[in-house]
Amino acid sequence: MKNSKPYTWVPSLYLGEALPYSAVMLMSVVLYQEMGLTDTQIALYTSWLGLPWMIKPLWSPIVDTLRTKRWWILAMQFLVGTSLALVALSLPTAAWLQASLALFMLVAFSSATHDISADGFYIIGLKPQDQELYVGVRNTFYRIGMVLGQGGLVVLAGLLQQGKLGLEPMNVAGSWSMTFLAVGILMALLAVYHSRMLPDIEQDNNRPSNSSFIQQMREFARSWVVFFNKPHILTALAFILLFRLPEGLLTKIVPLFLKRPLTDGGLGLDGVSYGTIYGTLGVIGLLAGGLMGGWLVSRYSLRKCLWPLVLSITLPDIVYVYLSYTQDTSLPIIGTLVVLEQVGYGLGFTAYTLYLVSFARGERSTSVFSICTAFQYLGGVMLPGMVSGWLSDRMGYLAFFCCVMVCCLVTFAVTALVKIPEE
Repeated sequence: MKNSKPYTWVPSLYLGEALPYSAVMLMSVVLYQEMGLTDTQIALYTSWLGLPWMIKPLWSPIVDTLRTKRWWILAMQFLVGTSLALVALSLPTAAWLQASLALFMLVAFSSATHDISADGFYIIGLKPQDQELYVGVRNTFYRIGMVLGQGGLVVLAGLLQQGKLGLEPMNVAGSWSMTFLAVGILMALLAVYHSRMLPDIEQDNNRPSNSSFIQQMREFARSWVVFFNKPHILTALAFILLFRLPEGLLTKIVPLFLKRPLTDGGLGLDGVSYGTIYGTLGVIGLLAGGLMGGWLVSRYSLRKCLWPLVLSITLPDIVYVYLSYTQDTSLPIIGTLVVLEQVGYGLGFTAYTLYLVSFARGERSTSVFSICTAFQYLGGVMLPGMVSGWLSDRMGYLAFFCCVMVCCLVTFAVTALVKIPEE
């Protein structure tokens, strides 16, 4: 039977989906910067940590056939909570870097597995009309989790370092230990909560089955055949891989630029200011841009809105050229420019996502879309992120951000070549 009270578990389920991603991909960047790593090291290490989310379709058949999705959700939430608590314990030790990277990778694989099972549970646990009703709820709470992780928890670490919570000022390792311990406890509490609130709706036909596993692997292979037989596949693949190149370069470096001291070419924001401006206001701007982009496309169509939205995701990147040139330390100015860039990112990313949706329509649309998202992460996040730190360390922030603006020409080129499917 479908659960009659999805409001008791849908919000918390997607809050639990966002927190591990925030910890591994966003909070770790600030942690490693404050622990003294170079841009090259931080960008390379944290880009590799995103690998599990890119390749998670490879083991989705195992999740679908082994045990139940409810079991996977609870197991992964407990595992994530335990792993983040171990991160907290490892930071004050001599082997903090090796231990934290290994544990973050464990969290990443656990979180990617959790995503597979949570999305599947959402489909089987809700009636079709409820799925449509709660799609806004799940997206909203996912964003709340991102704001909490990238904003609130970074602010918490900053406050602990400043001794503003009624405690003595802590060093960097101690403050982040407390912060990651808090995230681990929160994930464990979510697991306990979901053990009582997630409906037990799956039957014995969800138990392990060699034949169903083999069938799913065949279906997965067939999805790749369908993907590469799509019309205009070469221009589509170029668009999917390269559209986000400028943003892929910025993703790892902007937080480091905002946090680095003025003597290193950065803006010298402390943890509280960074968490408020980039982690909270920036994410809200990103969400607002996404909503505006969706409204514009729904009103005027993707074909008509494509180029305005492409300009929205590229041209605002120039704010970082200005900030790196002037090193303006005014928090209102920094906050306004960061929010402006994030709103533009949200607008442009909407067009990109809707292109992926339209490209995936037809046979095996869900599987084709998952392949699209894997390619977009590879070309738009992982590979640019891996080299971005090396470039910024050798070029300096001003030259690096100028290089990003030049890379916007790549976005323009693949946009000019891509064929937009019929509405």
